Amino acid sequence: MTTDKLDEKCIYCKEMGLTEADLALGKPPAKLSSTGKVIVGVIGGLVAGVYVAALPFVVPAFRKVCLPFVPASESQVRNVLSALKGRKGTLLDIGSGDGRIVVEAAKVGFRGTGVELNPWLVLYSRWNARRHKVHKLTTFQTKDLWKMDRLETKFENETNNDVRIVACRFPLPNWEPIETIGEGIDTVWLYKKQ
Repeated sequence: MTTDKLDEKCIYCKEMGLTEADLALGKPPAKLSSTGKVIVGVIGGLVAGVYVAALPFVVPAFRKVCLPFVPASESQVRNVLSALKGRKGTLLDIGSGDGRIVVEAAKVGFRGTGVELNPWLVLYSRWNARRHKVHKLTTFQTKDLWKMDRLETKFENETNNDVRIVACRFPLPNWEPIETIGEGIDTVWLYKKQ
């Protein structure tokens, strides 16, 4: 095959300086064009960005106790607000995720604090509170709850008798709820200090 026939079959091959023998051996081009370099750079940047953004969501899966982020449903938020009905004051949401419960409680007058392990969810929670114009009633902190003392003991020792504890998704194993609202994944348990 002559260079002219190669030219007819593959203009790109000629531009890259490939011969018929190179094609037969499957030899790659010797260098990358400027456009190719830009494309590789953009794709590499996107892959790195996705990796960095996903890392805080994946790392908790490697913990001794894995509790993945599952956002509160509208039904669960309604159940929490129902459990808090007629009360005012401060709300502490442990494992606050995207801050949905804290934001909704702030809309009805509560001062709320969300505690969450995932720093990206804490940043999102702060942005969401600002978006709903309740950021002056809310705070969000990044903390590792698995390093805290047992919660039931902490509640018993550090809260007054007027405190009500609302548990979502996971009931307190050693306390008897005074009320259970909802069912399934949206169940909410209301506790009074014993």
